[in-house]
Amino acid sequence: MDINFNKNEDHNKLLLSELKRRLAKVKLGGGEKRIEKHHAKGKMTARERIDYLLDSKKPSVEVGAFAGEDMYQEHGGCPSGGVVIKIGYVKGKQCIVVANDATVKAGAWFPITGKKNLRAQEIAIENRLPIIYLVDSAGVYLPMQDEIFPDKEHFGRIFRNNAVMSSMGITQIAAVMGSCVAGGAYLPIMSDEALIVDKTGSIFLAGSYLVKAAIGETIDNETLGGATTHCEISGVTDYKAKDDKDALNTIQRLMDKIGDYDKAGYNRVAAKKPNENPDDIFGIVPRSRADQYDMKEIIKRLVDNSEFDEYKEGYGQTIITAYARIDGWAVGIVANQRKLVKTKKGEMQFGGVIYNDSADKATRFIANCNQKKIPLVFLQDVTGFMVGSKSEHGGIIKDGAKMVNAVSNSVVPKFTIVIGNSYGAGNYAMCGKAYDPRLIVAWPSAELAVMSGNSAAKVLLQIEKASLEKQGEKITPEKEKELFDKIKNRYDNQVSPYYAAARIWTDAVINPLDTRTWISMGIEAANHAPIEKPFNMGVLQV
Repeated sequence: MDINFNKNEDHNKLLLSELKRRLAKVKLGGGEKRIEKHHAKGKMTARERIDYLLDSKKPSVEVGAFAGEDMYQEHGGCPSGGVVIKIGYVKGKQCIVVANDATVKAGAWFPITGKKNLRAQEIAIENRLPIIYLVDSAGVYLPMQDEIFPDKEHFGRIFRNNAVMSSMGITQIAAVMGSCVAGGAYLPIMSDEALIVDKTGSIFLAGSYLVKAAIGETIDNETLGGATTHCEISGVTDYKAKDDKDALNTIQRLMDKIGDYDKAGYNRVAAKKPNENPDDIFGIVPRSRADQYDMKEIIKRLVDNSEFDEYKEGYGQTIITAYARIDGWAVGIVANQRKLVKTKKGEMQFGGVIYNDSADKATRFIANCNQKKIPLVFLQDVTGFMVGSKSEHGGIIKDGAKMVNAVSNSVVPKFTIVIGNSYGAGNYAMCGKAYDPRLIVAWPSAELAVMSGNSAAKVLLQIEKASLEKQGEKITPEKEKELFDKIKNRYDNQVSPYYAAARIWTDAVINPLDTRTWISMGIEAANHAPIEKPFNMGVLQV
C-alpha cells in the first residue's frame, strides 16, 4: 500500500465515523427524555417496534434516516422527518415498514414527513411491495399546515395512494399504536386490515375537545375512539391488541399467511463474495474530489468474485459499461471512469467527464440491458459532459440526449450509487433522482450540485464583486478572499450528501461496505413487479 492509499483510507474512515455519529444522534428521535416518557406509557418507540417486527436474522435498510436534518430549527427540528422507514422481512417476506416517531412533536407531520411517507409508498407501488404502517401521530403540524395540507404531493396524496395500492393488490396492514386523528384516521382504514392497541390507540376525526367545541357533546377520547369502540361498536378496526408486542405479533401472523407473488424474473444464482477486499474502497476513493482514480478497482470490490465482462472496453472509456453479478443477481453496471484515459487516436480524455463516444456507448448498453431484462446499477462520479468547440461540433448535446433518453425510458429497475461527484447534467444522464431509480444512495464521499463548490464560488464571487463595485466599494485582495471563502463555505454545505439526504434527494447516506446489501435487496424488491411495457426510446436524432 502506498502513502496516498493510507491517507485516503484515513480520510474516508473519518467520514464513515462522522456518518455513524450522525446516525446515532438520529436514532434518539426527540431525545432520551421523550423516549422515557414514551416508555412510561407502556409504549415502544418507533425503532423498537420496527426491530421487534422485522426478522432479526435477515438484512434490513433504512430509507430517509437523515430526512429533515438541520431543517425547521425555528420549530424545534424534526429528526428523521418524525417517521422511521425500513425495508426488511417479516416471516421471510420482504416488505416496507413505516412507523411514526411520537417522540418527535407527538408524531406530527411536517412537510418533510409527508415527502418521506410518499417516498415509502412510491417504493411500495413501484415494487409491488407489501407495506406496514405503525401509526402513532398527532396529525398535521398546524403551524406549517399550508406546506403539508393542500397540494398534489402533500398529506392527501397518502390516502389517494392507499386506494391505488389497494386496486393494485399490494398488501397494506396498519396498526394504530397511539393517536390517529383527523384526516390521518383514513390511512389505517384504507389499508386492507387494521389493528388497534387497547388503551393507547385511538382513532377519531375530531378529539373530545373539538367535539365539545363543535357540537357541545361531552365525551372522553377512549369512549369516542378507543379500541373497544372501534372493534366492538363501529367496526372500523379488525383486531384489538392488548399492547404493542401483541399488535406486532398479530402482524407477523398475518404476513406469514400471504401467498407468493408473480416474479419479474431477474436472473440470480448463488451469491459469491468479492475476491478483492471491499475494505480497500476506503483507500481507493481519493481525499480530494478533483483527484483521479480507477473506478474498475471499486467495481472489483462490489461484484461477485470481483469479475465483470466489460462491454466496448476500448471505446468511450470515460464510462465503464459491464455485466456482472451482485449478491448473485445479474446486473448491468454503468460507471464513470475517474482516471485520465488515452484514446486509440492518441487523444487524452479527462476522468469523470462524459464525452460523445462514452455517451453513445452507454446508450447502447442501457438498451441492451433492457432487451435482456437485466437491472441497471449506476456508479456516479461525474463532473458533467465535455464542453468546448470540438465536443459541440461533434454533437455532444445530441449524444447526451440519446443517453438521457435511454435512462428515462428504461423499463428495467435502476439503482444509483453516488460515490463522488454528481454535478450538472451528469447527474441526470447517470440516473439522478429525477430519473426514477428504484433506490438512490450516497457514500459519505459524495457531492451533489450543479457544479463543484470551487467552480460555483468563483462564478458567484464575480457576481458579488460586480455588485459591490457598482455601489462604489473597492475590493482588495483580502476582501476578495474573504468573500470567496464565505461563498464557498455556504455552497459546500449545500453539496454535502447530508444536505441531499435531509431533503430526500437520496434515500440514504451509507457505509460503502453496505452497497451490495442495498442493491441486492433493491433488486429482490423489484422482482415483485413484472415489467408491464416494452422498452421504447421514441424519436432520436441519430
